[in-house]
Amino acid sequence: MTSRAVNPGARVLVVGGGYSGERFARAAAARGAEVWLTYRRSKPEQPADPGTAPLHWLHFDAEAQAIPPLPEQLSHVLITLPPDASGSDAALEHLLEPLRQQPLRWLGYLSTTGVYGDSQGAWVDEHSPTQPTLARSQARLQCEQRWLSSGLPVQSFRLPAIYGPGRCPFEQLRSGQARLVHKPGQVFCRIHVDDIVGALLHATDQAEGRRPPVINVSDNVPCPSSETLGYAAHLLGCKLPNVQRFEAIAPQMSPMALSFWADNRRVRNNLLCGDLGYRLRYPSYREGFAASLAEEQRRSAKQP
Repeated sequence: MTSRAVNPGARVLVVGGGYSGERFARAAAARGAEVWLTYRRSKPEQPADPGTAPLHWLHFDAEAQAIPPLPEQLSHVLITLPPDASGSDAALEHLLEPLRQQPLRWLGYLSTTGVYGDSQGAWVDEHSPTQPTLARSQARLQCEQRWLSSGLPVQSFRLPAIYGPGRCPFEQLRSGQARLVHKPGQVFCRIHVDDIVGALLHATDQAEGRRPPVINVSDNVPCPSSETLGYAAHLLGCKLPNVQRFEAIAPQMSPMALSFWADNRRVRNNLLCGDLGYRLRYPSYREGFAASLAEEQRRSAKQP
């Protein structure tokens, strides 16, 4: 058996230490890798758990001209930053050339399944045409293409809606702010943050010839948002809000809220889970929501 790529000898940089980035960083550190993460405004606090591997934080804020020197001898890099409002990728603009001087074995880029645009509910895979309808998805596709053509060992991971502890509708249901919206035929795809981490680590473990440039990372159950909200309410033992028809409330929605309903597609994960053999920890929102609620409750119990 070959040794894992992200291992005690690995030196890992995560550009964008947010929700998914920090989760990946902690998993890499748990394997014994030395890990650096970037932050933009405020440095996150380190956990008090003495058994948690330490992480190194670097201040990276292109607008403030805070461009950190990169650690030497990096083996793995993960880029989680989305394009900014102008469509520019700060990592591409400021870190690409320094990264070309590193002995990289792998660079992961977090993209979006929004690059496929609206398939009107039909299934899409990595061979489907990229026809993004939203400006932010168009910008992400342009950045993805630049990374893939950079000459670095890049893999792009196209993600749907990300959920996990703190990113499920439990608090909205408790506070009465959840909205049960029905739009006939509309489905959404999603992925638990720990399956993003698992897919990334699984990809780094593959031999160089088994690393396709683009991989969809989505669970097995595209479904309406009303279905996931109903299950969240079931887990909490609370009532659902009244159903609202999308066409009735759309005029009152913000442009950002409307954008989430603009595309309708089902995303296949056959390449990841079939060809590459990754086994989802949470094949559907049911397992993922239950695990997320349990983790939120454990965290709450630890707080004084």
